[in-house]
Amino acid sequence: MKRVGAGLLVLFMLAACGQTSALEPRPGASLPPAPYGSVERPTADDLLDLPTLADPERNVELRRRSEEREDDPFDLPPER
Repeated sequence: MKRVGAGLLVLFMLAACGQTSALEPRPGASLPPAPYGSVERPTADDLLDLPTLADPERNVELRRRSEEREDDPFDLPPER
């Protein structure tokens, strides 16, 4: 019973140590300059957002059962 209590205590302590404050650059460092053609400098949160092309959603349905593959015209034998 003591092990369970100690394990739960450790888990609660680990869960409580996450950073909740806003991100800021280190002392003496600054954020990167504004991109070419932009007037405003991006914030730390803006820099952490992934563009849609970098993290696309999966739109291909996975196969649920084994199926026969179609002929692949590019599956050529190796050249000798």
